Amino acid sequence: MFGARCLFLALRRCSSAPCPKHTQAARLRVREALEAQEVADDIKVQGWVRSVRSQKEVLFLHINDGSSLESLQVVADPTLENRDLAFGSAVEVQGKLVKSLHRMQNVELKAENIRVLGPCDTLVFPFKPRERPLLEYSRQFPHLRCRTNVLSSLLRVRSEATAAIHSFFKDHGYVHIHTPIITSNDCEGAGELFHVKTSNEAPEPGKDSHFFNVPAFLTVSGQLHLEVMAGAFTHVFTFGPTFRAENSQSRRHLAEFYMVEAEISFTESLQDIIQVIEDLFKTATSIVLSKCPQEVELFHKYVSPAQKVRTDAEEQIQNWGGDLQTEHEKYLVKHCGEVPVFVINYPYELKPFYMRDNEDGPQHTVAAVDLLVPGIGELCGGSLREERLDFLQSRLERLGLADTYQWYLDLRQFGSVPHGGFGLGFERYLQCILGVDNIKDVIPFPRFPHSCLL
Repeated sequence: MFGARCLFLALRRCSSAPCPKHTQAARLRVREALEAQEVADDIKVQGWVRSVRSQKEVLFLHINDGSSLESLQVVADPTLENRDLAFGSAVEVQGKLVKSLHRMQNVELKAENIRVLGPCDTLVFPFKPRERPLLEYSRQFPHLRCRTNVLSSLLRVRSEATAAIHSFFKDHGYVHIHTPIITSNDCEGAGELFHVKTSNEAPEPGKDSHFFNVPAFLTVSGQLHLEVMAGAFTHVFTFGPTFRAENSQSRRHLAEFYMVEAEISFTESLQDIIQVIEDLFKTATSIVLSKCPQEVELFHKYVSPAQKVRTDAEEQIQNWGGDLQTEHEKYLVKHCGEVPVFVINYPYELKPFYMRDNEDGPQHTVAAVDLLVPGIGELCGGSLREERLDFLQSRLERLGLADTYQWYLDLRQFGSVPHGGFGLGFERYLQCILGVDNIKDVIPFPRFPHSCLL
């Protein structure tokens, strides 16, 4: 307590101390400069050159620093040009921000000094000016592809979508929980797990040796840990990496991806879960479309919050004889008019042990819901959780999991309440709002075998 008080007082003294006067140029980011409503006499912009055009009486540059899809035009005297000033080079430009005569932009930077901080060899640089490389080509250069318009736009959208999701939960009173990445639990029960071992782990012959004394895996979901916290907090969420060891290189699978997961206590209605999913989808999408209109437009896909259509797909599932596959999900979306569709009440035997039994006779379904969206299929899945000890214990015993999940049964003995939750695949959400076909094109770095570096 004493240390914290001293730190607070020290920071207070620093903030109240007079700042020394200086005459350095004000540094602006490209977005700030483009949004400026007034001219400025002495500013400095740092970034990378997107184009160079030298004429007899004037030199034109376009500078970008990643803060905006649009670049800032720089107008300079040709005498400021040097041999290192080329596409891809890192520069610092100092000068005056003035009104532009060009009708497509509000301001431009009239350069008084240009410094090349990092030259770029355009002959070997894999991207060229005024070219729009294919995504397949860009994937070959995972360490450089963020320099392209498409990938930089994607990363800004990811950033705004992440902030929008956190803001949604904060505004609605949820507590953010950091769930473990290394765990002994298999929430999905599919067995598609990455086993965690130390690099020098060499067990003695005939003896299993584990760093944690039990087998450990990379998490496939934070749900079970969130359910623990839902016994003390009525609204919790997590947003972090999850892993699936599916041996697939398809356009819809990732080994590592981000999941948004939430749990809500004191709810007995699947409609409550559906409403939160819908509100989250609409709120986050509206914010992304308002914050990144140019970026979304670049992907040629505009998605507004869509009208919800509910359907009970139990009959179709029974006819298919199994759980919904991608082609079934897309069929349902198309059948309902290419709008997001909530599918509810799945057959009991097709879903995990934690989903609540509807006790609906011969149909025998669970209170589960999936959100299907055009072009993607399943975007989000959730359910009411089985809070009744006898129901849960009976099912775990039939599955031979009662000992493994004794701690989970304990949650039903000490103040258990009706509750439910859901998980949303973040990369699939980005696919949905951007219209991207290959899920590997909405992640910052492509995975192996594309680059041994990454």
